[in-house]
Amino acid sequence: MRPRHPRLAAEVALVVGVPATAVGVGIGVRYVQKTGLTLETVIGLTLLAAGLMLLGYAATVAWKTLRSWWRLVLLPAGLVVLMMVFWSAVAVMYAVVPPTALGAGTPADEGLDYDDVTFTTSDGVELSAWYIPPQNGAAVVLKHGSGSTRTATLRHAGVLAAHGYGVLMVDARGHGRSGGEGMDIGWYGDQDTTAAVDFLTRQDGVVPTKIGVVGLSMGGEEAIGAAGTDTRISAVVAEGATGRTDADNEDIRPDDYATVLERGLDWYTYRLTDLLTEASPPASLRESVAAAGTTEFLLVAAGTLEKEIIAAESMRTADPPRVEVWTVSDAAHMRALGTAPAEWERRVVGFLDDQLQPQASRP
Repeated sequence: MRPRHPRLAAEVALVVGVPATAVGVGIGVRYVQKTGLTLETVIGLTLLAAGLMLLGYAATVAWKTLRSWWRLVLLPAGLVVLMMVFWSAVAVMYAVVPPTALGAGTPADEGLDYDDVTFTTSDGVELSAWYIPPQNGAAVVLKHGSGSTRTATLRHAGVLAAHGYGVLMVDARGHGRSGGEGMDIGWYGDQDTTAAVDFLTRQDGVVPTKIGVVGLSMGGEEAIGAAGTDTRISAVVAEGATGRTDADNEDIRPDDYATVLERGLDWYTYRLTDLLTEASPPASLRESVAAAGTTEFLLVAAGTLEKEIIAAESMRTADPPRVEVWTVSDAAHMRALGTAPAEWERRVVGFLDDQLQPQASRP
């Protein structure tokens, strides 16, 4: 049955089809990759199919009803619609994260004694972690990247614990065995990191002035952000940190007209992300470094990724005396320890010794 007003029907199909397709991609495709066939996957893929049919209908009606010279605008208009769908889907992926199961490894695989612990954030979310007590009075919160869990940091924990550091290996909220809704850009990270620091300050053998945070990718960004609001964090090692807001992207882009479209899409993506989550957009990483007071930073960048190098140098300009940048030649994202294990141990442990254990001997 043909609609009585095909153009109006096409407009409605377009308005409904864009969000349906974006949600379908952001949930259906992402969930099928991470969780297989689940209710969320079926809902997402159904929305994707429906959204594509609606967009196809809108395009067909537009082609048939528009005059020939108006059809020339269909291609650029179609590109705009596709961009809206893509960046809307990115926002959905940022805000609606499928669960990530905890891996099979434990600190025992690194020859470490540990405790299974939990603690609660200020907004009532229970976080799950492994805790290795310190031998030297100093302790670090160890944070994984997006789409993974604390098991991804086992090797890092082994190196740190071998030098006497207490290590709290935390599953980010919505990841592993932690509760709450996850995000792929760490907007809850400042709050969660502060809860982890609270936990460490209550442990026997931990000196409250000797607490640091070591984070990978999203975990590194969370560590930097938390340092800007929590004065108890004395040292931060952040590997692969690039950004989690449009302001971060502004800091590392050249200021020219070629990026006007990118800026607009960034603004749209992060505003939509804000609408889809209860988390509030955090300060930019550069602002967090500047606000961190006396906290010292070691930023580790992959030598194969120019964006990481540029981002690290941008953050360093916020307060050069407090920020050290180490670019690891030939390393991929979050692969500094695997690429240069001896150098990682020397630099990271040496940095922590300088900030948390100033009298400790260097390895």
